[in-house]
Amino acid sequence: QVHLVDSGGGLVQAGDSLRLSCAASGRTFSGYFMGWFRHAPDKEREILASIDWSNGNTYYTDYLKGRFTISRDKAKNTVYLQMNNLKTDDSALYYCAAQTLTIGVYDSWGQGTQVIVSS
Repeated sequence: QVHLVDSGGGLVQAGDSLRLSCAASGRTFSGYFMGWFRHAPDKEREILASIDWSNGNTYYTDYLKGRFTISRDKAKNTVYLQMNNLKTDDSALYYCAAQTLTIGVYDSWGQGTQVIVSS
């Protein structure tokens, strides 16, 4: 497992952009995938995007593709989520997660960063 620290959330207006960051600390990250999730009140937690740490291949929830972009900086042990054209429905707690032990299983989670989009 790895310690993850999320940051970059805040209060923005609809149409604005934000970039979230998730830094893996403690040692060089050598897991399988990292992903971004969000959890809004009265909604199920949903996965937004994931990235294969080794080759950079990315995967998205279909309806977010084009607005959200996941990327990684291996030298900084950091994964990012660029969010453009934010909508009020994007308001949620966002957090990253990592697969370190078993591919397909997220076993390490960040503490979350709050995003609030006002109209």
